[in-house]
Amino acid sequence: MKILISADMEGATGVTWPADVEPGTEQWQRCRAMFTSDVNAAIAGFFAGGADEVLVNEAHATMRNLLLERLDERATMLTGRHKDLTMVEGVQHGDVDGVAFVGYHTGAGTEGVLAHTYLANSITGVWVNGEPASEGRLNALVAAEYGVPVVLVTGDDRTCLDARGYAPDALGVAVKDYVSRYAAVCRPPARTAAAISAAAKEAAALAGRQQPRPGGPYTVELEFDAAQLTGAATMVPTVTRTGERRVSYTAADMYAGIRCFKAVTTLVANAVEKNYG
Repeated sequence: MKILISADMEGATGVTWPADVEPGTEQWQRCRAMFTSDVNAAIAGFFAGGADEVLVNEAHATMRNLLLERLDERATMLTGRHKDLTMVEGVQHGDVDGVAFVGYHTGAGTEGVLAHTYLANSITGVWVNGEPASEGRLNALVAAEYGVPVVLVTGDDRTCLDARGYAPDALGVAVKDYVSRYAAVCRPPARTAAAISAAAKEAAALAGRQQPRPGGPYTVELEFDAAQLTGAATMVPTVTRTGERRVSYTAADMYAGIRCFKAVTTLVANAVEKNYG
C-alpha cells in the first residue's frame, strides 16, 4: 500500500500568522519543526496501519519547508516547485492507494486560519461547477480522476468541516480551533502528533485504488479583489471575463483544470503591485 501525503503549512500545528509560513522569517524557522512533526505523525500512523510506502509531496509556497533531516526515514519526500499537478504531484502514476491532506486550510473568502486559495490574497473566491472550492476540494477532484481516495485531512476545525463536503469518508484531525483568520486555540505538538498518528493508522484502512471518476467538464470561476487582475487572468487561453472582478474557464477534466488554475494564479500573482495590490 502506497500513501501520498500532500503537505501544506497553513494548517500545521501552531501556525496562525503570515510570518509563521513565510520562508526566511524567524517564525517560519520555528514553525517548520511543528510542520515536520505533523507530517511525521501521519507517516508513522500510516505505516502502523499497514502502508508499505509513503511519499510526501511538499506543497507550501516554495515547496521547500519540511525538514528533510528530521523526516521519518521510512518515507521519501518530493520537494521543490514546478510540478505538473502541484500540490498532488505523484497521484497520477497509478501506484498510489490513498492521499492525505496534512496542514490544509479553508478557501479564499471563507472563515478559517490563514484562509486562502493558492494566493495569500488577491483571490476572494473560487467555485467549481457552482460549488465553493478550497484547495482541498480542487485537489480531491484531481485525485478522484486517478481513482485515489482522500483518507485523512488535518488542519483547523473549519478545514475538517470543509473536508466533509469533498471527502466525507476521510478522517479529520483538528490541530487548532478557528478564532479569526490570524488567531486560533492551538493544541501542543505532542497532543496533535498523537491525534494525527492515531487517525492515520485508522485511515490506512480506507486506502485502495478505486475506479477513476473523471466527472468533467468542470467550469471554474475565480473572483479577485481588484479589477486589473481579470486582465492578467484572461491572458490564459480559454479564460474569459465574466464580471469586473471575475473570470471563468471550462476544462474537460481536472488535470487540465488544475493546470489552467495554476497558470491563472501565476499570472495574477505577477500583476499585483506592492501596497496597492
